[in-house]
Amino acid sequence: MSRYTDIELTSQSPGGSWTWRAAGARQPKGTVSGDLVPPGGRVGDVMRAEIESGLEGVEIISLTAPKPLRSPTESAQRIEVLGAPRSDPGVVLSLARGSRLLRERPEREGRGDRDRRPRRDGRPQRDRRGGGPEGDGAERRRDEGRRRPVSGQEGEGQGARAAGRAPSGAGRREPRPAVSTTHRNAALAKLRPEQLPVAEQLLRGGIPAVRQAIEEQNASAKAAGQPPVAADALLAMAEELLPVVNLAGWKDRATAAQNAGRAMRLRELRAVVAASRTVSLDDEARTLARSLSESLNERVAHLREEWQKRIDNALESGRVLEALQVSARPPEIATRCPADLAVRLAQGASEAMTAETPPEQWLALLAAVLDSPVRRTVRPAGVPESDEAKEAARRAAGSVPELAKLIGLPIPPPPPRRPPPRRPLTRVSGGGPATEP
Repeated sequence: MSRYTDIELTSQSPGGSWTWRAAGARQPKGTVSGDLVPPGGRVGDVMRAEIESGLEGVEIISLTAPKPLRSPTESAQRIEVLGAPRSDPGVVLSLARGSRLLRERPEREGRGDRDRRPRRDGRPQRDRRGGGPEGDGAERRRDEGRRRPVSGQEGEGQGARAAGRAPSGAGRREPRPAVSTTHRNAALAKLRPEQLPVAEQLLRGGIPAVRQAIEEQNASAKAAGQPPVAADALLAMAEELLPVVNLAGWKDRATAAQNAGRAMRLRELRAVVAASRTVSLDDEARTLARSLSESLNERVAHLREEWQKRIDNALESGRVLEALQVSARPPEIATRCPADLAVRLAQGASEAMTAETPPEQWLALLAAVLDSPVRRTVRPAGVPESDEAKEAARRAAGSVPELAKLIGLPIPPPPPRRPPPRRPLTRVSGGGPATEP
């Protein structure tokens, strides 16, 4: 697709071609045939150019002299008359005294039929005060019923959406920090003109985007009867520019993460730190990556301490079920429960699962034990006299070997296939529920 811009003629070669640069730039950018330059063209003239950008560079299609600028004095002394729109005579409506329209709406006498215009779909506009075919304001009552606020949670959510904001609650996500293009623009400014189209394709989708653009341009050239572009040379250029483009993109992401601070989601911060190992870093990028890695380790250590503190507080308060549930949701998948805390957790669960425990509570404790990291070391004191509890103990004997002895199984069955690990937590706040990233 062609576009227009202003260029400046810088020099003329003996062969008749001209060199040009963008208006206001320092160095020439390319050449243009002398056939396209209007007669009388001189060095320093600024012309309007129609250009096309391709993988091989920028090509000028046509040149025209720009329109002369109007001086401030000339524009100030000149009055431009645009004229007023012609208005046709309106329709005058005379109503007879005693008519129904005058009885129902006397305040609209003399205002014409402005309020009785037909709708776009061809149907007559209804009476806003409740009149119409149904009479007695039935339409008005239906509108008021639709506009009446709904009490409860549903009404609150509808009102918040109507006001343009999300309803209050834990499911609302924080906005992501905006990623600037400062480093990418600086990297593109250092490239040669013929490298810019390739770099732009790399920013869009890497080497696959360059290959796709080459295929599309070759298809267009084949349809127009033109020779194809040099794909090997362009791919070699793309391989050369790929480290520069990747580094500039990573710097923009890393700068946004550093500016966001604690507002940056832990999952996205971890992704930025992990991406630093896939690009060739310079001195500035190494300093930035080191700072982000320290920030990530600090936040993860804080979450790990809060996780262990919640388990310890729940055990001290006798809330064994809560302690088991918290232990099943570590802040990191690789996080391990400390040995002393694991011993206390297994001992508390063993003492809580007795034969006198209500079946519902015992089953809840068993489900929490199966998800906890101490399931192999828990030794329940007994199983309630309930068919449901005994059947659950038989199914869970492969994961909790001590249950096999309690229900009389000579050999514990093999443990069932474990589901994939749950997503780690990213934030733990006080005694409230922990949230996922």
